[in-house]
Amino acid sequence: MIRPFHAFSLVSLAIAAACASIPVTGDPAVRVTAVAETKPVGTANDDAADDPAIWRNPDDPAKSLIVGTDKKAGLHVYDLAGRELAFSQGGLLNNVDLVDLGKGRVLVAASDRTDPATAHIQLALLDPSSGALTRAERIEVGPGEGYGICIGAPKPDGTIPVYSAPKNGVIYRTTIVSARGGYAGTTETLTTVPSQPEGCVVDTRTGTLYVGEEAAGIWAIDTDTGAKELVARVDNRLLVADVEGLALAEEGEEGGWLVASSQGDNAFAVFRLPGMEPVGRFRIAAGTFGSAEETDGIELDPRSFGPDFPDGLFVAQDGINPPAAQNFKLVRWDAILAALEAGTGAP
Repeated sequence: MIRPFHAFSLVSLAIAAACASIPVTGDPAVRVTAVAETKPVGTANDDAADDPAIWRNPDDPAKSLIVGTDKKAGLHVYDLAGRELAFSQGGLLNNVDLVDLGKGRVLVAASDRTDPATAHIQLALLDPSSGALTRAERIEVGPGEGYGICIGAPKPDGTIPVYSAPKNGVIYRTTIVSARGGYAGTTETLTTVPSQPEGCVVDTRTGTLYVGEEAAGIWAIDTDTGAKELVARVDNRLLVADVEGLALAEEGEEGGWLVASSQGDNAFAVFRLPGMEPVGRFRIAAGTFGSAEETDGIELDPRSFGPDFPDGLFVAQDGINPPAAQNFKLVRWDAILAALEAGTGAP
């Protein structure tokens, strides 16, 4: 699925990096509003909330859960009304992802940056009935400060691939296995990107790992070979640096959408899969639950989540949420698609 990688010049990279420090407004973005918001994270007066992950309850989607990081303290668990159900002290955790292993087992993986020289993965088990988190293993990954993380589909042999994107640009793949009632992992280097990455997401149908390089754009990486291609560049129109969170909505055998947090102008860029054709941009505007700015992590699931989210759920970290601490905004995915199709809104 990945075309041969063509390197771009250091000059282009330098220009993209410079743009991140200059206020830029990209192309006009349609406006949507949040249906709900979570209780603020526990760390006040600081850049703390970062990344959400969604667990969908297959028996009662309205009782699904959201796991969100407080990168100064640990992991929060919320219901779809934004109520906090549990908190797990975990240290300096940045990004988070989860995978449903069936039979009531949900594995949560967070990037652990407590050691700035060595990335780790903090594993926990999520109780779907209560929302409680039980800490499991802390697995060493490799050199670099832990930052981005995402999980691939479990393999037929029961192993689980976890992809880490620390600040040094090395993209690691850690194979998680059950071991002696717990978990263990072995890590290999998949590839590298030229400068600091963060958000990542795996298309489990094609085996493509998408990684956001903050100053440059979005990479598509073959999870078997490590071959990579820069499929969306920071252009200060569709994508305004920094590129932060990435989220994916699968549709059919290879279709769907990829959404990226265009943090530089508080918007979100949407691409159509499999060809990464630009669809448009949206932003979460002020409404009953306030707007969202300086968004880091995002998450998306296009399936039904009950009457409040009948055709999909989009969750975004809100980096500016006065007078309260940072939190997460919940938006109907069908409302986003409708706004993009209608082209309504303003810059």
